[in-house]
Amino acid sequence: MGIVFPVKVAACYNSPINVNIQPGPLGRSKESNPDIMNMETSNGLFEEANKTLVGGVNSPVRAFNGVGGNPFFVRSGKGPVITDADGNELIDYVLSWGPLILGHADAGIETAVREALSRGASFGIPTEAEIRLAEKLVEIVPCLEKVRLVNSGTEATMSAIRLARGYTGRDLVVKIEGCYHGHVDSLLVKAGSGLTTLGVPTSPGIPEGIAATTLTVPFNDPAAMEAVFKAHGENIACVIVEPVAGNMGVIPPEPGYLASLQKICKGQGALLIFDEVMSGFRAALGGAQERYGITPDLCTLGKVIGGGLPVGAYGGSAEIMDHLSPVGPVYQAGTLSGNPLATAAGLAALDALSQPGVFANIEAKLTELGTGLGVIAREAGIPVYQTQVGTMACLFFHDGPVRNYAEATASDTERYAKFFWGMLDRGVYFAPSQFEACFMSRAHEETHINKTLDAAREVFATL
Repeated sequence: MGIVFPVKVAACYNSPINVNIQPGPLGRSKESNPDIMNMETSNGLFEEANKTLVGGVNSPVRAFNGVGGNPFFVRSGKGPVITDADGNELIDYVLSWGPLILGHADAGIETAVREALSRGASFGIPTEAEIRLAEKLVEIVPCLEKVRLVNSGTEATMSAIRLARGYTGRDLVVKIEGCYHGHVDSLLVKAGSGLTTLGVPTSPGIPEGIAATTLTVPFNDPAAMEAVFKAHGENIACVIVEPVAGNMGVIPPEPGYLASLQKICKGQGALLIFDEVMSGFRAALGGAQERYGITPDLCTLGKVIGGGLPVGAYGGSAEIMDHLSPVGPVYQAGTLSGNPLATAAGLAALDALSQPGVFANIEAKLTELGTGLGVIAREAGIPVYQTQVGTMACLFFHDGPVRNYAEATASDTERYAKFFWGMLDRGVYFAPSQFEACFMSRAHEETHINKTLDAAREVFATL
């Protein structure tokens, strides 16, 4: 269906970091292989960062725990290429974990942000740009009639769930095992052994009482969802799901799965929330809800709608959204929500992406890359399972289908780590873990894809 190379699982938060690892695992050293990427400056920066930043990073996935070794530090980016602190140029398929669908330092976004900044970075009172971004979102995303802008995907999912609880008067939330919705306390849970097992906290600091308001079921399993509602239906406020799972690798919904969730929720008076922070403007221009023809009650957005700046949004029908303050009783606020820089960047990104043929061209380039990688893997005799939805994809080092969290986590992570470092040494940056997505941008060209495939051919021969 496509291709890709992933990064993290939502539960991987507590792995130790070895600050002294020289740039990678598996016996990599300049002595044994003089062609490995020079990371001397990055290693020094990482050692320095550990003195003042927790684990040397400001988000756990950046620590490269999924592949072993130290992260490189970025100095700049342009188009599809980033340059690190040691001067290495890398073709980037991570793209800031998805937002940079136009590539790094896009001229249109840069101009829009500079013009906005010249007028002021923040006011804490309404600006016209907030209206225009909301109008654009309503125009593109099927379920939206009204929108609330926030500052991150986590804030969007947290607020959407609060709204769902306030609207329904119920407390319980159903989430899908392996789907990640930000670091919201009640959503940092993983599934237990039974279909209706109450949530167990994934991270210390989350009271069991909060986690117990969350029920978990496997992805692509309508029967499990039916069982949860049979046991707890009258108390369930909402189901929140990544319609295309993107945090256990990229896993598409099986035919009829999303429709079954919609039917169950409607029948029980619960709201269906699509977390499209990742799949929004990536699965299709209008997100997974456009691609699969299923309109949720609420959706959350982020990443692409900020054009590389911090932003989030949630929205749905006017009837549900009008339960928010200042119109309704459900409170949510934010000093920097809808700030002029983020709205300017988001409008520029969405305007460019909405032009005829742009999205289709990006998707076609990812298909070309994925097809080539699949051929190379098969020629090398390496078992892989590939997925692609729109402009996001994944290459699982797995012998057999990957339809849920359990199957995703059975992938060969050690082989993925070897693949990751081999590609990095050859100037190609995929996500530093088996459980993240690969992204394509408008800025990638045929030369970048060909260079990537040439590098992959060399690396797969070593796996």
